Amino acid sequence: MPVTSPFHSVFAAHLLFFASRVSFFFGGALFSAIFFRHLPELDAFPPFAQAFVKSVYVAATLFGLFCYSLELDRFGKAVEDRPPERSE
Repeated sequence: MPVTSPFHSVFAAHLLFFASRVSFFFGGALFSAIFFRHLPELDAFPPFAQAFVKSVYVAATLFGLFCYSLELDRFGKAVEDRPPERSE
């Protein structure tokens, strides 16, 4: 699906690209914080259903952040590109 931009600016596009990359770094930091916070508790495993639900929740959150960063990247490309000039 094509993304249309209300304006075109290289500076705004670079800010969107930066926000896209930074949001994915925050996702990685979130995953690392969760993993290292709960690493000492791995000597006693939780019930399988509880571990599965929590794992799916973390995976879904990371996937949502990934999709968000992709959409920011697509919008940044739309803001950066100028539409082709019409010749009449």
